[in-house]
Amino acid sequence: MSSVRRPAIVAGLRTPFARSGTVFRDLTAVQLARRVTQELLERTALDGREVSEVAFGQVVASVLAPNVAREVSLLPQLPRTIPAVSLNRACASAGQAISYGADQIRLGHAEVVLAGGVESLSDIPILHSKPFTQILLDVNKARTLGQRLAAFARVRPSHLIPVSPAIAQPSTGQSMGQSAEKMAKENGITREAQDRLALMSHQRAHAATISGRLAEEIAPWFGGRGMDEVVTTDNIVRGDTSLEALAKLKPVFDRRYGSVTAGNASSLTDGAAVCLMMEEARARSLGYRPLAVVRSYAVAAVDPGWQLLMGPVYAVPLALDRAGITWRELGLVEIHEAFASQVLSNVEAWGSKAWAAKLGRAVPVGEVDWERTNVHGGSIAIGHPFGATGARIATTLANEMVKRDVQFGLISICAQGGMGFAMVLERV
Repeated sequence: MSSVRRPAIVAGLRTPFARSGTVFRDLTAVQLARRVTQELLERTALDGREVSEVAFGQVVASVLAPNVAREVSLLPQLPRTIPAVSLNRACASAGQAISYGADQIRLGHAEVVLAGGVESLSDIPILHSKPFTQILLDVNKARTLGQRLAAFARVRPSHLIPVSPAIAQPSTGQSMGQSAEKMAKENGITREAQDRLALMSHQRAHAATISGRLAEEIAPWFGGRGMDEVVTTDNIVRGDTSLEALAKLKPVFDRRYGSVTAGNASSLTDGAAVCLMMEEARARSLGYRPLAVVRSYAVAAVDPGWQLLMGPVYAVPLALDRAGITWRELGLVEIHEAFASQVLSNVEAWGSKAWAAKLGRAVPVGEVDWERTNVHGGSIAIGHPFGATGARIATTLANEMVKRDVQFGLISICAQGGMGFAMVLERV
């Protein structure tokens, strides 16, 4: 028997993805993560005592529950002695959780790992302004009523304006949307091309929804907003949109000359996703048939002051090299759609001879075949809960690889900070 330990994805599940402020607005990230994990355990009939570790990605963590993975590991189906780790690699956080689980399995440190991610952008921490924060600290330190009243007397109306976490790169002050706009201009990505990609994403996601292709990866949520709603599908998908409708939307980040709109960008989203990972031989001994094994993964980074979302251009060829395969051998590809301009910029670079030279390669990485790429739509249509997207993509890809009997599949994710994440799955 081979001594090689292969980490396999046995099953995956997610909540419906919902636009922030809608059906999941009253739920916390912990509630979303625990519910989808509980459902996965029930569907797979896994004995909780088999689980070695829980790893979850989250980007905007709650100060009340900073280690969401530990809250998941305390489900009643699991022993309370299971260790847990929460990870943050921005939009690739769930991908990082899966790669962490794969490494733990390869090293012999784990046999069974629950790896996923979650985000509730309806429940983000709201901060006080710095002047008001200082006043509150002074009140807390005050020893007399007079000192407290003197501190409160310094409060001004402007101090009470809440401060929300910025979705921006701290080193540059630019948001990812501003970077996407920059990529569109510098790479010659037209507004029409972006809208066409967005339309394709919605059409494919709508088709996959009404056909039931996505149903198997979604755990219905009983009790949406007001606890009187059953949520079974993603609520961002627009099957009735058109190029004409998308063309009417105004640019968001450069209102005069821009091309990035709410229609060709991913929405702020609430949701959770989780994968059940096992060492391949262990999975088979327990009666499970693995969907795919993690053949390789790679992370790369670029200067965030350049083009923030070009990291996948570097990560993907590295993951392919580590897997020992070429782009031509890929049967399916899943590219995270943060922005249409980002996807199209990445795709253009992979197929470019000029970029091949920059990457130190003799030939381009490969040309994208859209018939094999994002076959059920992507994040523009489905939504993008930052911490959960990687597990959503891995689940969709692994399931589709089985349906189509595809040997190799690729995941590509851009992430804040100029990072790129890529993973190669192999059908078993």
